[in-house]
Amino acid sequence: MAVLRPGGPAAPQPSGPAPRRVLLVTRDEELDSLLAGRRIAAHLTDLEPTAGDGPPPDVALVCDDDAATRRLLDLGVPVVRLRSGHRTTADPVVDGALHRVHRPGWLPGPWPATPGGARATGMLAPVRTARGRQRGGSLLLLSLWGVPAGEADAFTSGPLRELAAEAVRRTQRCEVVCDMRVESVRATLEGLDGVRVRRAADTDVDALHADAELLLAAPTLGAVALAQARRAPLAFLPPLGDGQRDLADRVARVVPVPVAADPDDPSLWSPGQPGAPDPWSALDGAADDLRGAQRVARTLRQLSLAPL
Repeated sequence: MAVLRPGGPAAPQPSGPAPRRVLLVTRDEELDSLLAGRRIAAHLTDLEPTAGDGPPPDVALVCDDDAATRRLLDLGVPVVRLRSGHRTTADPVVDGALHRVHRPGWLPGPWPATPGGARATGMLAPVRTARGRQRGGSLLLLSLWGVPAGEADAFTSGPLRELAAEAVRRTQRCEVVCDMRVESVRATLEGLDGVRVRRAADTDVDALHADAELLLAAPTLGAVALAQARRAPLAFLPPLGDGQRDLADRVARVVPVPVAADPDDPSLWSPGQPGAPDPWSALDGAADDLRGAQRVARTLRQLSLAPL
């Protein structure tokens, strides 16, 4: 479990009442949970972050952790409980929390029932959507959260090395960021020049993407939000687990995202070139859908002032 601090410089605090305090809790083993928490935190610079010690906070955001949600509710803390990643089944409802589900409005259903008043947020986009002018290299974003061990082993011991090697050959370097099995991934890629392996919990993924030429990513909502918000090229890694397969299928009904099943497929390495079609043009009418992080942050501010 990770406790996040809102991003950006803290605003100067005037004399008077003590500032309102916010606790942000995410799973540091789940890529979507980390990215969702960080993107919402970036819009909460007017609240004072707390690490969970001392008196209870005025409000809390809990991404995906039902036990933490219950503990905070028992202390009388208003909680927004966010499901950050794509699931094929509904989450259990924790009575007393406000439930939110990270889901873009353009993603086709149907969806499991969401009792307890759970609301879709729209897409949780990065706070900064600009990309670096001098972009280079590839970002390979791997999420193994919730993936069966056999599937994870088969991918990391086989296709992963070939993809990373081809990414270096095509773009000169490859940053590999993963949420779990970091040491196993590092051992698999050992000896490949131009490849660096990072742990997602220790990495600013959004900033790394801004300077990358290409993005190869597991089918996750956090990765799709990166590419959509920045209108950047995206190729999915072969989906692992039921959740990734279901999300990749739903995205493909709307946006033509290639799947990196064959490292020699030139379509993986050519998108974004002059004259290439913009795969995100089909979503031009959904710009407001990218403001999910702002919406969740607004709810947290309101709860800190007037708890339900």
